[in-house]
Amino acid sequence: MTRLLVLGMLDMHPMSGYDVKQMLQLNDAERWAGVLIGSIYHALKKLEKEGHIEITSIEHTGHRQKAIYQITDQGRSHLHELVVDTLSSPAVVYPSSLYSGLSLSHKLDSEEALDALNKQQAHLEEERRALQHGLELKNATMHNTIPPMTKLIFDHMFTVIEQQQVFINKAINLLENDD
Repeated sequence: MTRLLVLGMLDMHPMSGYDVKQMLQLNDAERWAGVLIGSIYHALKKLEKEGHIEITSIEHTGHRQKAIYQITDQGRSHLHELVVDTLSSPAVVYPSSLYSGLSLSHKLDSEEALDALNKQQAHLEEERRALQHGLELKNATMHNTIPPMTKLIFDHMFTVIEQQQVFINKAINLLENDD
């Protein structure tokens, strides 16, 4: 995912690794895309070595230098392939560790299992609030002109969280009525 997003950033305009990192952090890409911000410089070096990007200039600010990267024609072609791959690959992700825990929840006393599920609910609520905060920041930054596709993505993320909250509530009800 890092390669895709780095190439996507550089397809907008040339920028430094620091600028790519800042833009991905601003867009909370760690949360929604699973991008490890620390992996950006590794991705840049690899993409450069593979000929997908190139250094166009070195800027000097004080004692620091920063390389400005731009995407190459080969990189645009690779970006195209990556977008097609991500759109056509199955993307259904089940909460498998949660399913595993629930399938073995009978190994715990019900109070301990309920406590763990209540913690799960608290984490989901924290995630929902963080997502809401991210949406509000994006709205403020973009002066309430979030592109429809970005809005659709946010809506889907809220729906996923809400579905998981409903699922956990049903599991809690089952455990509470199992006594």
